[in-house]
Amino acid sequence: MQKLTFEASWDKALPSKDRERIADIFKETCSQHYPTIKLTPLWQATNHRGELLITVLVHNFSGGVFKFNNTKLRYIEKNKVIAEHTFSIPPLSIQPETSMPWAFIFPVEGLNGQASLVNGNLEFAD
Repeated sequence: MQKLTFEASWDKALPSKDRERIADIFKETCSQHYPTIKLTPLWQATNHRGELLITVLVHNFSGGVFKFNNTKLRYIEKNKVIAEHTFSIPPLSIQPETSMPWAFIFPVEGLNGQASLVNGNLEFAD
């Protein structure tokens, strides 16, 4: 059965309002049938350096541990690739049948246009 967990720093710092929102989205999405790994959007933002921050709920529906090791992701809005970047995140390890929120930071150099930050999706690139 799928379970929701939080990385230690998230567990300490996440406001209760955001925790509740993540739990609600988890309940909505974890009962549906998905491929092995599914990225469910939570929110999008930019920081003071102009980097794109895309926060998703990473669902690992498989029986094995999933890690982001040279994993290429792209952020898409209205069928247009807004950003693309390769991520290697050693501390991010998603256990089997586990969902965990995570924020992916796309550097300015990887942006292909201005993001509207509305209805975007994060997906694995080929």
